[in-house]
Amino acid sequence: MLRLPLAALAAALLLGACAPDAPTGTQPDAGAPVLAKAVAYSSWAAAINVEQIPGTAPTFNTVALEGCPFIAPDGKTFYMASNRAGGLGGLDIWVSTRESTDDPWGAPVNAGAPVNSEYNDFCPTLARNDHTFFFASNRPGGCGGDDLYVTRRRDDQGYDAPENLGCAVNSAGNEAGPSYLTEPGSGPVLYFSSTRAGGPGAEPPGALTGDADIYRSEWHGGAFGLAAIVPGVNSAANDGQPNVERNGREIYFFSNRAGTLGGNDIYAATRAKAHDAWSAPFNLGPNVNSAFDETRPSLSWDGETLYFGSNRPPELGGEGLNDIYVTTRDRLTGKRK
Repeated sequence: MLRLPLAALAAALLLGACAPDAPTGTQPDAGAPVLAKAVAYSSWAAAINVEQIPGTAPTFNTVALEGCPFIAPDGKTFYMASNRAGGLGGLDIWVSTRESTDDPWGAPVNAGAPVNSEYNDFCPTLARNDHTFFFASNRPGGCGGDDLYVTRRRDDQGYDAPENLGCAVNSAGNEAGPSYLTEPGSGPVLYFSSTRAGGPGAEPPGALTGDADIYRSEWHGGAFGLAAIVPGVNSAANDGQPNVERNGREIYFFSNRAGTLGGNDIYAATRAKAHDAWSAPFNLGPNVNSAFDETRPSLSWDGETLYFGSNRPPELGGEGLNDIYVTTRDRLTGKRK
């Protein structure tokens, strides 16, 4: 099996890139305003390591790297990336399940080939139909670096052979964090991050890659079209691994822009309707973020639970090189459609 250096694994898990850090600044305002919308929520509660939930399998996090979490729409299937023992090589995609949404998570199981390979396979994302499955990989045959792939998840938990999404979506840089939804008026849309050249950050003339930015691609004619940068949410720093709420009114992502608590923090932006401009991104504050790196947020279908990765140390709940954390909020008013 191909064994990749730890630094390469961490870069793939956190960014899909090795880009310079942005300067840190003052502590952000945890009470940033949210646009008026059909559903109102409380603030996010203090995040905890998932294993602190009573009954959760003690192998959910390990001393290895765990990250890139994604909770399936059914609330009973959880995907993550890890380089724990027992994989096919590099980062693999692992799956944890539970009997009901009130139960704790069981021991993760390797998703197996053909989703996993001897290369890095990470950032899993399952569509609402419970079958269309996206992920990132640096396996050979792509457009360069980490590319986005799609496969079909069968009812027996097996997977069809993955297909590269092509070079209209992928680039010479690294793509990560696919987030799939249907937007009114646009149809199927894929949000993701990419380190291709372009965006607010300055790059040398002729450069093919740069810092991470958030892009989107619309489905037309049987394929995803040319990726376009998402206006209003990117900065001159790294902005990556987006997760868009199912109705398209919230977007969560990590960024190391000026104003973080340290390293990468989780940010969010909102809008009243799917085609409105995004609000100014705001930091989720110290209940969610820390002086360490927080990455790939994943919002539950009901919008009340947020999972993410972090490399915080044992004194802050960490177990390994990178672990999965969870925070919750309460729905105060409105109904989710």
